Parts: sequence; C-alpha cells; structure tokens
Amino acid sequence: MTARCTLAAPARHEVIVKHSRFLAHACAIDDPAHATVFLDSVRQADASHHCWAWRIGTSYRTFDDGEPGGTAGRPILAAIDGQRCDRVMVVVLRWFGGIKLGAGGLVRAYGGAAAQCLRGASQRELVESVRAVLSCDFAHTGSVHLLLARFAAEKLDEAFDGHGVRMSIALPEEHLARLQAALADATRGQGRVVKQ
Repeated sequence: MTARCTLAAPARHEVIVKHSRFLAHACAIDDPAHATVFLDSVRQADASHHCWAWRIGTSYRTFDDGEPGGTAGRPILAAIDGQRCDRVMVVVLRWFGGIKLGAGGLVRAYGGAAAQCLRGASQRELVESVRAVLSCDFAHTGSVHLLLARFAAEKLDEAFDGHGVRMSIALPEEHLARLQAALADATRGQGRVVKQ
C-alpha cells in the first residue's frame, strides 16, 4: 500500500474551461482552524465561487459555494484522495466566463483543476508517530540522547527525580521497537521506553 503524503509547500494551478477561469490553491494544513486561515489567504473578491475541500485523517469537509450540490467540493475531495494526500486543503476559485458547463462539466473542471494542482505540488511522505515515555538512570543520559537522534525521536519534555531522568518523546512508530531494544542494550536492561 502506498504511503499517504502531504504537501511540502503550497501549490497552485490555473485552467480555462469554456471561458471560465479556475484557479486551484493547495496547502498542507494541521487542523480546521488552519484551513480557515488558508481559505481567507487565497480568497479573491472578484471570483464568482470559492469552492474547497480538505482532509485530515478520517475527517474531511467540502463546500460548493453556490455551485450545484456535489459538483465542486466533492470532486476536489476526490482529487485529494486520488493523490493519496492527507492534511491537505484545496481551494478552487472560479471566475464565470458566460458559458454554463453543466453538472458534468463542473465536476470535471473543479476535480481536474484540483488534481493537476496536487500532481504538480511538492509532496512529502507522512510518517505516523507515537508518543512514549523513556526512563533511565542519570548515568545513561548521554547515551539516551544519542539514541534519540539515531531513531529520529523528538524530546517533548524532560524531568529529573531521585530515580533518574524521565522523558516524554515522539518518534516514528516503525522505530519504537528498535529504540526499546537499543535502550535495553545501552543501559544493561535498566532503561525503559513505554508507548503512551
């Protein structure tokens, strides 16, 4: 199964269909609030429609902005899913050119503009990460920091007590078992990493 991707940088693509101008903007987003900020940043007062869709994991939203139901937002979402994108929003602006496109024409125009925009965008693979708690004796702190770098783990929090150091970390899920084994080796079985 192909890994899901998000965008490494914002992208745009423009197409003219029967004198109507369609301008697609795409951006990586973290949450619905970020989607709203992105929509506001690309909005143009003279555009006839601002249709959009976004997906974040299993959550998604679409908006047809006055176009016939299902002819704009859904095809944009289908383009996002078709490119196996996640944490992405696409906004397609339309300037009406005087010729009606019909439902099928609108679906092809909105979906096509979004798909072309995403195909031309710089993408990066999404890596599933997990949170864990790492604990070890003070004497092993230096080794632990080297292991964190080796397994692409990010230290989120660190606390010291009478038993040693305790860290909250985030790391790619695929590295968790290897970090656990390496930590056991480096600390002679005294260090532990427990998934939260």
